[in-house]
Amino acid sequence: MVTTKTIPEINERIEKGTVTVMTATEILAIAEKGERIPDVDVVTCGTKGIMSGTMASLSFKVAEKNAFIRAKGLWLNGVPAYPGPCPNERLGIVDAIVYGTAHSTYDHHYGGGHLFRDLVEGNEIEVEVDTGLAERLTTTVTLSDMGHARMIATRHAFKNYLAYVNPVAETLEKSIFSVGAFYGPYKELKFCGCGELNPIEKDPDLEVLGAGTRALINGAPGMITGAGTRSTREKPNFSAVADLKQMKSEYLGGFVTSEGPEVIASWAVPVPVLNDRVLKNILKTDKEIPLPVVDVRGRIELGRITYADVWKNCDFAVRFNPDLCDSCEPCKGELICPTAALSKESKRIDRSRCFNCGTCVGLCPAVSANMGSVEFNGMTIPITERHSDRLGAMKISNELKKQIASGEFKLSEIVQRITF
Repeated sequence: MVTTKTIPEINERIEKGTVTVMTATEILAIAEKGERIPDVDVVTCGTKGIMSGTMASLSFKVAEKNAFIRAKGLWLNGVPAYPGPCPNERLGIVDAIVYGTAHSTYDHHYGGGHLFRDLVEGNEIEVEVDTGLAERLTTTVTLSDMGHARMIATRHAFKNYLAYVNPVAETLEKSIFSVGAFYGPYKELKFCGCGELNPIEKDPDLEVLGAGTRALINGAPGMITGAGTRSTREKPNFSAVADLKQMKSEYLGGFVTSEGPEVIASWAVPVPVLNDRVLKNILKTDKEIPLPVVDVRGRIELGRITYADVWKNCDFAVRFNPDLCDSCEPCKGELICPTAALSKESKRIDRSRCFNCGTCVGLCPAVSANMGSVEFNGMTIPITERHSDRLGAMKISNELKKQIASGEFKLSEIVQRITF
């Protein structure tokens, strides 16, 4: 049992340095051992995954005043942006929206997610502006040059994700749910979701999380603004906003599927343990969380498993042993890696880019990870691809825990409950 408390009381403990804060991983480990649950004030939860509903709102100077009337088109490293809604007539400034799933006109392996990471890393971005004149205006910009740079989540942190199979013999060559070809019938399973770490799984009725809740989004302080698109009572998700300038590159980026680039995002959310009802939901484990298995072609449900089936007894991290590298030409692992984390030349995995999806496992002799398999309708189906990074979710959850414990991060009251 926990002591009934309020968010102001928890914030007072944060100020005094007496707050008890744990990650979801830590408190679930205590429960699994059958030990007494401490009177905890805050549990930090997290998720890191492919989150297509991502865009950025940017504003920056591209020319001197009167150089052109207004921008009619805009490209950042070849990624199309949408100028406006403010016309900024003759000011030489553009306001723009960039979708995380937008694809570069020059490189089919580069998209909005890659652009966001390049910006956060401080890299110089090539800018092209269609001014209506004979030639496009060209210049460069960095994140520090931008007066405004916000990431907007239109659909993030789904409570319920899916597992995908191809139930027919015909190979599916292209899909946003597969890095390479998707083989069938039932030859492989790919899935998304961090299960028992997911914030909404810890507050399924959205009792303590809602509009106004502060969170870490890609490592930056952000705020939930309400329900996201296609959010329902059964499958809720969040919309949110955060400052791109405060984000950390390891928590976001691009992920190249067979259909083109997608975008990675990471969340950590503090769940205030106000009463025993909240605690009961926090203690829900993977084996209690259903994971629908669907046909990748139409997302028609074929049956259900649980998150314990996909996360239990598997390796969260992909490992690389340089001694086993055969210097294959071409390197299949390097070619298939959806985040460009694997390098044959340096014989290593860039851990800041690796999503631990496991796509390279079995293709490169130097890479290894136990990806596991699931029993489904009398079949044993190997897991070949993960669209969530459980290790990354644990890392950002722990980062939020440290910020709360140090007094750097305080909780906020919700200003409006999310209802359906």
